[in-house]
Amino acid sequence: MDLFSLIPSFGGALYTIAAFVVALMIIVAIHEFGHYIVGRWSGIPAEVFSIGFGPVLWSRVDRHGTRWQIAALPLGGYVRFLGDSNAASAPDPEAIEALDPELRGRTMHTAPLWARAATVAAGPVANFILSIALFAALIGIRGVASDPLTIAELRPVPYENELQVGDEILAIAGRKTPKLEQFQGFIESLPVAPVLDYEVRRDGQRLTVPGPYPYPPLVVGLTPGSAAMDAGMKPGDVILSAEGQPVAAFSELREIVGATQGRPIVLKVWRQGEVFDVTLVPRRMDLPLPDGGFETRWLIGITGGMVFEPRTASPGVLEALGYGAGQTWYIVRSSLSGLYHMIAGTISKCNLRGPIGIAETSAAAASQGLMSFLWFVAVLSTAVGFLNLFPVPILDGGHLVFHAWEAVTGKPPSDFALRILMALGLALIGTLMVFAVLNDITCP
Repeated sequence: MDLFSLIPSFGGALYTIAAFVVALMIIVAIHEFGHYIVGRWSGIPAEVFSIGFGPVLWSRVDRHGTRWQIAALPLGGYVRFLGDSNAASAPDPEAIEALDPELRGRTMHTAPLWARAATVAAGPVANFILSIALFAALIGIRGVASDPLTIAELRPVPYENELQVGDEILAIAGRKTPKLEQFQGFIESLPVAPVLDYEVRRDGQRLTVPGPYPYPPLVVGLTPGSAAMDAGMKPGDVILSAEGQPVAAFSELREIVGATQGRPIVLKVWRQGEVFDVTLVPRRMDLPLPDGGFETRWLIGITGGMVFEPRTASPGVLEALGYGAGQTWYIVRSSLSGLYHMIAGTISKCNLRGPIGIAETSAAAASQGLMSFLWFVAVLSTAVGFLNLFPVPILDGGHLVFHAWEAVTGKPPSDFALRILMALGLALIGTLMVFAVLNDITCP
């Protein structure tokens, strides 16, 4: 049994906060460990490794002299290296001067430039590594569909269906099935009807049996925080009609929802033998396109899928890691494109969400099971790594800019310049946070 299914879905504020804290702590711990381990490898000792801020709930000192602690406010974390005066890695000149000569050259402010830059960059890199590893593990568990197209599992639907697990699908509606990499285009070429003829190989015999349209209006997944999730729809639901129009294919449902332009829509839903109506309001979404642009569509937040699960094979390690890296890069590229289009005013500012929206999304993802929650953690980890690389003082990217300045000029920025830049960076981050929280409150 999935442990997450034992927690009530949408379990109020405590459930939302708990899911958010768990996701955040995983990501923060990995981020800060990246700083810590590369700093240690580079000869820069860490005095404190903290998960959370404020009063210390638990701590211990390891054999390297680092105090590992958990603090009461689980809203982040930090590593305080030798020579730091605070969690933001501001220098402590008096403490550095008091060190013995051997240690004086091993602080975050006096160590070789390469060591300091590598230590700073290691936090975001660790987030990207976590994302790649999680995406790779999830695709490894789920597997990838393999030829020939063979049914591994059938999803229950309210249509005539004589397909069986183990059937090798040779043709649908008289058309020979192609390789799986071409199957999506093949489905789009089929006639749309609730039931089609399937030619299958079963126990060595070729048979023709009736079966549902391969891509029916079946709910396989729900987007966290979407209209469909808020309306109580569940994976396994089948949509029989929308606005009174019968639908036999997921593509038909997509067209009807898109034509509403945000008006309320009534769906007739089949769930385990019961039929009932659901009314919901499609929401405006800006979706990234392969070319880097965005497409605005009205969506209810459901993910479709085939009426059967094809037989899968476990990908190799390199294939899985390649998928993980590709997925991580896609998120970074889409985020960059999204920021550009928001600044340009071509997409809604509501695409930027703050801690409230992230917390609600984490709870919704957790309510759909461990796999969904881990996918969300991987996405959020990529976002945290990407955000920390912004060239803004107080962020890792800002520190890397300071190191680049030092590499070019031969000396770091002055203390006065650092104070001014850090104050500006803090004001910018604070303004962005207020903007994001307002979006959480005012955007649908």
